[in-house]
Amino acid sequence: MKVHTIGIIMNGVTGRMGTNQHLIRSIDAIIKQGGVQINDSERIMPDVILVGRNETKLKSLVERTSISKWTTDLESVLKDASYSIYFDAQTTGRRADAVEKAVAAGKHIYCEKPIATSTQQALDLFALCQKKGVKNGVVQDKLWLPGLLKLKRLIENDFFGKILSVRGDFGYWVFEGHSVPAQRPSWNYRKEEDGGIIVDMLCHWRYVLDHLFGKVKGVFCMGATHIPERIDENGKPYICTADDAAYAIFELEDGVIAQFNSSWTTRVRRDDLLTLHVDGTKGSAVAGLRECWTQSYGNTPKPVWNPDIPNPIDFNLGWSKMPEQENFDNAFKVQWELFLKHVVLNTPFPWTLYEGAKGVQLAEKGIESWEKKIWVTIPELKT
Repeated sequence: MKVHTIGIIMNGVTGRMGTNQHLIRSIDAIIKQGGVQINDSERIMPDVILVGRNETKLKSLVERTSISKWTTDLESVLKDASYSIYFDAQTTGRRADAVEKAVAAGKHIYCEKPIATSTQQALDLFALCQKKGVKNGVVQDKLWLPGLLKLKRLIENDFFGKILSVRGDFGYWVFEGHSVPAQRPSWNYRKEEDGGIIVDMLCHWRYVLDHLFGKVKGVFCMGATHIPERIDENGKPYICTADDAAYAIFELEDGVIAQFNSSWTTRVRRDDLLTLHVDGTKGSAVAGLRECWTQSYGNTPKPVWNPDIPNPIDFNLGWSKMPEQENFDNAFKVQWELFLKHVVLNTPFPWTLYEGAKGVQLAEKGIESWEKKIWVTIPELKT
């Protein structure tokens, strides 16, 4: 068995997403499964070093995983030629500087979104990678969620006919911390620390819309800070300066209209924390994170509006749950394996930092729309 060992610097994985999705459920899982299989005689095996600012947290991660190496000295490890990939899951404000240093050191780049605090900064990072000739990618995990993959299969098989509209509902109640501890970090609600749900979620909606339903051409967005005060990790109250909810309408190519509500101040009464409702001329579908329900034209009921009597139609009965036709792995892990193959085998990987810059652009345009209360056109990004 030929093993391609590839060194990975993982910076900032002491946070919630970095620890759970990227380290434990992706890279550590890949190591424990024996690497990424190329064929019957070849595999790719990660060789990882963890980087962060908190020694205690790094030591804890080493104890929990199969990773044995860690350091607080990023500068030193960037000089080590045995590591060819730099991964960044730090808070957004720290990302660009670290990525620039990694590119200068000749490392291939893979990082979380948003990849930068501005569209221009994001484009500059992509240009640096292009100039240096290093491979680069951005995490776009939702494209590999089972529910969205099932939607993709329906689109590929022309189940919808002409797609008319997409409605997305995302979110849940994030506790303020006064009585029940918060389940998200306090920086999410501080604008000065690059927090806010528009910055966070419109990056996601950009690649979901672009890759599944059509290029985003324009946006109208309203943000809100519904909860003015929360409790931080030290038990102290703080004023929320970032938006905790966003209500957006997008125009896509071919006349498709998309609406997305994103909120950390809503209580869930739907099938999942994220649902996408797609309507087309031939049929409709509702996808959650894992499941997907369909209703074809022939199974569509014909309701009549009459609020004076109980509705005789049980609308849930007209939907069919899609069967499990394939096995789905963790979405983050799937994209990690694709990136590792891209670096080792030069296989295609279209989810570059340029795609990440598009997400930052949509977030910026969403904020502009909110501040000016106007419809904003999304121009083509020039590299």
